[in-house]
Amino acid sequence: MSDPGDVPPQILERLRSICAGLPEIVEEPAWIGVRWRIRSRTVAHVYVPDPDRFPVYAVHVADGEAPTVMTFRVPIEDLMGLSVAGFPFFRAPWGTNVAAVILGDHTDWTEIAELVTDSYCEMAPKFLAARVNPLLRSRQD
Repeated sequence: MSDPGDVPPQILERLRSICAGLPEIVEEPAWIGVRWRIRSRTVAHVYVPDPDRFPVYAVHVADGEAPTVMTFRVPIEDLMGLSVAGFPFFRAPWGTNVAAVILGDHTDWTEIAELVTDSYCEMAPKFLAARVNPLLRSRQD
């Protein structure tokens, strides 16, 4: 099993390219994995959790490997839709507007770009959110 927090490099590269277009966003190491923040607010956090410490992730273990998880913010009215959609989405076990997604070979990176951009707009000051290029929301990597 991977060490908790060991995010696959190809996933980090994808997320870095998505976040690069967001004004004043900062990448930093988190207590586990990597997170992107605007000011003091977390926009996205990617990590490999330890299912033994956090049993909520045990159902997502495949072939003995812990999942790669990204958490992000969503408007509260969108959280229910993502939660009931099922795999790869679920409600994160903390926060009132935090969703989670399992990342891997199945990932739709266009959708992830939209979700990260929406999370940024949810967390950023309004003047920074207004600077987000609308085309960024629909670009394909």
